[in-house]
Amino acid sequence: MISREKTERSMRSLVLASSVGTVIEWYDFFLYGSLAIFFARLFYPPGDDVAATLISVATFATGFAVRPLGSLIFGYMGDSVGRKTTFLITLLIMGCSTAAIGLLPTFATAGYVAPVLLILLRIVQGLALGGEYGGAATYVAEHSPPGERGKWASYIQAMASGGFVLSLGMVLILRVWLGEDAFGTWGWRIPFLVSFILVAVSLRIRLRLSESPVFVEMHKQGKLSKSPVCDAFRIPGNARRILLFLFGVACAQAVTFYTAQFYALYYIQTFMKVPFLPATLSVAVGAFLGVPFFVLFGALSDRIGRKRLSLVGMAAAVLLYIPIFSIIRHAITPENTSYATISACVFALVVIAAAVYGPYGAFIVESFPANVRYTSISVPYHIGNGIFGGFLPLVSLWLVTETGNPYAGLLYPMGLCLIGFFVTLFWVPETLNVRKGERTRIVSLSHEGIGEG
Repeated sequence: MISREKTERSMRSLVLASSVGTVIEWYDFFLYGSLAIFFARLFYPPGDDVAATLISVATFATGFAVRPLGSLIFGYMGDSVGRKTTFLITLLIMGCSTAAIGLLPTFATAGYVAPVLLILLRIVQGLALGGEYGGAATYVAEHSPPGERGKWASYIQAMASGGFVLSLGMVLILRVWLGEDAFGTWGWRIPFLVSFILVAVSLRIRLRLSESPVFVEMHKQGKLSKSPVCDAFRIPGNARRILLFLFGVACAQAVTFYTAQFYALYYIQTFMKVPFLPATLSVAVGAFLGVPFFVLFGALSDRIGRKRLSLVGMAAAVLLYIPIFSIIRHAITPENTSYATISACVFALVVIAAAVYGPYGAFIVESFPANVRYTSISVPYHIGNGIFGGFLPLVSLWLVTETGNPYAGLLYPMGLCLIGFFVTLFWVPETLNVRKGERTRIVSLSHEGIGEG
């Protein structure tokens, strides 16, 4: 019993230290997303509001587009230098690039230099985030006791939603406190500059962490990969596992998460013409209430399996997206808007995303061998989120604009969830029942079974 209590306390401290940095990195990355519609008039030429909005959302997507490259760069470092060192570096890069956005000139003062600088900083942010998730998820999962990996790793997934809620909350507080004029003139810079303080606190906490026990054991035994990126695709069967996970769980996880958060927000603001403050508050409340479900589903996956929960989430997205968005549309009328209904719908969207994303950390960590795990995790996660998820708001908003059909934008996430469902059902194996004691078992570059390590 004492040993169990000590393990619980140790894991809580470790998860807290890991997730604080993760939530701050997501906060940094999502700040622009929270203000993308607002930034359309700050950083782009005036005249065509719809075009400026689409360009601003496209700028949001550029940060996602480079995440796969970041996953290769930092995946290499994570598998060769160490999990801890790598996600310390990504934290610093993310924090500095975010704070720099708060110092940028606007289009009114610098012309086209302003959007160019903004895009460059979004690229740097994307590169940094490309190394964050793989490091945090791997680090926590490799410390987790047998039978509880889903529970502990799910906190990292919850922090993505936590970062989104934090960014929305910061923007809301400042806009109400400062007023629209002051916020539009200079107040929008504050949430970006605050990143300096948040990163300093997180860095102090993370510096106290020890290296992953699996990485330490591999280092002692001389089992570290000398070329993790090449080895990740050279180990027999590993490239196939990466591709199946990408087009199975990863693509569905990406589109359910970004539909629940950013697409819902942009849709309500852009097409339903709900003012920024009530739209943002409604989405923030729904997203906040849904955060515990990431951990709930992660813990549940330790009992019933990662795959089953993921499939339920994908099926729910295909079946329920149009009804949920239909309820949102009927809740918004010229005479009256039910913000409680909007929040409830966003909550439902987040719960669907949590069913796929909650078990995701344990699922993907268990799917790849330890000596190329950081790279193998990062590639499908960041291609899935960087390409499928990152371009979702842009593609979906464009589909609605071009067709005039208010539900056309949902065809994109529903289609990818349908693909993900069948790929996962037939070709992605369950990983819950992998051999125990895997925290210290090292996989060499040989024919190894999925999930070992």
